[in-house]
Amino acid sequence: MSASAKTRTLEDPGTGREPYYTGYYFKIDEEGDTVPVLALRGITVFPKLKFKNKKEEQFYWRTVRDVKLTLPYAKLIAETLVETYEYIETFPTKKEREDYLKKMEKALFEQYKPVLKKFSRRQARVLVKLIQRETNQSSYDIIRAFLGSFRAGFWQGFGKLFGVSLKADYNPQKDKEDATIERIACGVEEGTIR
Repeated sequence: MSASAKTRTLEDPGTGREPYYTGYYFKIDEEGDTVPVLALRGITVFPKLKFKNKKEEQFYWRTVRDVKLTLPYAKLIAETLVETYEYIETFPTKKEREDYLKKMEKALFEQYKPVLKKFSRRQARVLVKLIQRETNQSSYDIIRAFLGSFRAGFWQGFGKLFGVSLKADYNPQKDKEDATIERIACGVEEGTIR
């Protein structure tokens, strides 16, 4: 890109959908002509869906519902983790960090308890997998890093009572259910699944 090239992000015209392009700039080619260049957003292409039977189709559409419900929370959790980690690094002592994390745990629990109580077991399992997708860490490891092994063990036991493991792996390359979740999450993020 030449020095005279200019990058500008275009705003969404108000449709609520992400535009197909993320910006544009002008480039001067070899002949001295100015050429507009659009920066397109990336897309992921999957093969066409083929269901073997009605049960598999119902599973897919239930998973679509669950991913659409839980993906925003997984993204929020990932964002909160990054912000929290950066913020607790500013505290000079371990005691201050622990006090802050206890207050934050209590505040988050009060804020999200009503929403999370409405999740089914299946939606909770999908949320745990999407958290790992967004953070590249299991929920158990995240809790252990911030709150310690004892509390992580407590929450793992509590989750197990309700059929949800915080140590669940997310591996879309090997697990068919995880591959379906990945496909749907990509579709939701790209706007092809509404």
